Amino acid sequence: MLKVGTCGWSARGGRKAYFVYFKVIELQETFYKLPQEDLALKWREGAPADFEFTLKAWQAITHPISSPTWKRSGLKISKNVEEKYGYFRVTDETLDAWEKTSRICEILDAKVCIFQTPPSFGCTPENASSVEAFFTTINRKGISLGWEPRGNWNNNPNILKLLFEKLDLTHVVDPLKREPIHLAGFAYFRLHGIGSGEVNYRYKYTDEDLNKVTDIVIRYAEIVPTYVLFNNVHMFDDAVRLKKILQERCLNFI
Repeated sequence: MLKVGTCGWSARGGRKAYFVYFKVIELQETFYKLPQEDLALKWREGAPADFEFTLKAWQAITHPISSPTWKRSGLKISKNVEEKYGYFRVTDETLDAWEKTSRICEILDAKVCIFQTPPSFGCTPENASSVEAFFTTINRKGISLGWEPRGNWNNNPNILKLLFEKLDLTHVVDPLKREPIHLAGFAYFRLHGIGSGEVNYRYKYTDEDLNKVTDIVIRYAEIVPTYVLFNNVHMFDDAVRLKKILQERCLNFI
């Protein structure tokens, strides 16, 4: 199984237009602020029965209050508890954030939830311990989990390999930058644009790029369910073009 989509409702015309082109979406808004349960139910009921939602976990789990991404949340956090948010700390606040995130997953029937950490959450013994403690504490509720580490983690593949295997997490990667160290029953690729850094959101993928992506992802789709989500300014056009290439190569995907 191979599903192609984008990180957010990228089609002109909103959700209904998006459903015409894709069978999966990664919800980005859940990272900034979780929706009310009745709104999540409305999203599920308004989507085709075979449409799949994946979620990006709420930043309360992964990003400290000092992160600029919190400005988009509109939430006011008391200064007495600011240090209890983010970086996979095992606190009442992060565990509650997971409970709320997983509840939205349940309402949307989302089988996959991914966590993305900022470069400031670097590869240190303390942070590795936090990752392990968090994922061995939470109730996964049958949801498949992936982690996209940024920063210097990817320079330490041996440490990453031990963590991913021990915790049975899928290593979420950009396929044109690296391949996953471990799969927890599924592959999950996020494309952020090509450049010198981790992301280059303004990048528009060439046909050559997309053929390379195709060569990589079909290897994984032959063995596990595989997701390919674009996360760049041109994500809608790039995802549509990738689907066309897949169709031209007579590959089965949803």
